[in-house]
Amino acid sequence: MVFWIVLGLLTVIASLAIILPLSGSRREVAGAREHDIEVYRDQLAEIERDAGRGLIGKEEAAQARAEIGRRILKLDTNDQNGGHVPRDNALVRGLAMAAVVAVPVMSWGLYSAIGSPDMAGQPLAERLAKDPASSTIDELVARAEAHLRANPEDGRGWDVVAPIYLRLDRAGEAATAFRNAIRLLGDSAPRWTGLGEALMAGSGGVVTTDAAAAFERAAALDPADPRPKFFLATAKAQEGDLVAAATDLRALLSTLAAESPWRPVVEQTLAQATAEAERRAASAAPGPSSEDMEAAAELSDAERADMIQVMVERLDERLRENPQDAEGWQRLVRSYLVLDRRADARDALARGVTALGTDTEQARGLTAFAAGLGLGEDQP
Repeated sequence: MVFWIVLGLLTVIASLAIILPLSGSRREVAGAREHDIEVYRDQLAEIERDAGRGLIGKEEAAQARAEIGRRILKLDTNDQNGGHVPRDNALVRGLAMAAVVAVPVMSWGLYSAIGSPDMAGQPLAERLAKDPASSTIDELVARAEAHLRANPEDGRGWDVVAPIYLRLDRAGEAATAFRNAIRLLGDSAPRWTGLGEALMAGSGGVVTTDAAAAFERAAALDPADPRPKFFLATAKAQEGDLVAAATDLRALLSTLAAESPWRPVVEQTLAQATAEAERRAASAAPGPSSEDMEAAAELSDAERADMIQVMVERLDERLRENPQDAEGWQRLVRSYLVLDRRADARDALARGVTALGTDTEQARGLTAFAAGLGLGEDQP
C-alpha cells in the first residue's frame, strides 16, 4: 500500500510540473496586452508633443494617430476572440494537458497488469535450474559454486571452474580451484600451468617462487607445451638475468611452428629482453681504455699491476654475463696483451669469437683487431 501512495504522489507532482506552466499562458498574454496599450499611449502623447512644437505637420500627426488607433483596435479584437490567445494555441495546450494525464493513467494500468510489486520474484535456485544454454556466465559460475559447496570433493567440478575463475580475474579463487583439482584428480601440465598463471595474476604479473615451481612441474610433465617455458624465461628476466632469459626464449622459439600463436609473443619478448640487455651493457662501467693503459705505465710496477688486474677482472666478469659486447672483447684482448698474458689474450679471443658467432661480422672484426695487435689464432 505504501508503494502505491508514494507512486501516486510522484505522479501528481510530475503532472503539475507540466500542467501549471500551460495553464498560466492566458495570464501571460493578458499582461502582454496591457503593456502594449501603455506603449501605444506613450506614443500618442509623444505625437501630441511633437505636433505642438511644430516638429511634425498636422497631416503626419493625423496619420500617426490613425495607425496607433488601428493597433489598439486590433488588440481589442483579439481579446474578444479568445482572451488574446489564438485558437490553435489553445488546442495545442489542451492536447498537451490531456497527454500529461493520459500517460500516468496508462502506465499505471500496464504496470498493474504485468509489473506489480506483489508478484513473486524468481529465486536463484530457479534461475540456476534453467537450461545452461540460456544462462549467463555469472549464473553458470553460481551454479558450479553451489554444486561445489554441496560436493567439495568433486575434482571434475574444480577442474572446470578453475580456468573460468582465471578468465574472470578471480586469481585467488582460481588458485584454490587448481590446487583442489590437482589434489583430487592428480598431476597434469594444464593444471600446474593454470596454477602458475593464477599465482602470477595474484601477484600483479610477477613470477613468484611458488609460481615458478608450478611452471617447472608443468614443463616436466609436458615438455612440448610452450607456456611454462615462456613463463620460466619471464621469471629470469624479472630477476635481472636477461642473458639467460634471452637464451631460453631463443631455444623456445626454435621449437615453435611458424603458425603457432605463441611465436609472436615469444619473438616480441625476446626482442625486449635483448634490447634491455644491450642497454644495460652500454650503461655499465667500461673496461680499461688506451688512456688507462698509458696512465698505468707511469705507475710503479706493483701499482700498475694492481690497477690493471682489477679493471681486467671486472671487464672479464662482465663479458661472461653479457658476451654480445664486441667492443668489450677487443678491450679485454688488448688488456691481456698489455699485461703480457698472451695465453689469456688468445683465450679471450677464442671466447669472444664463439660468443659473437664464428661467421658473424663482429667475430671477423674481433679477429682482425687481434691480428693488428700481433695476436693471431695460429701464433704460439
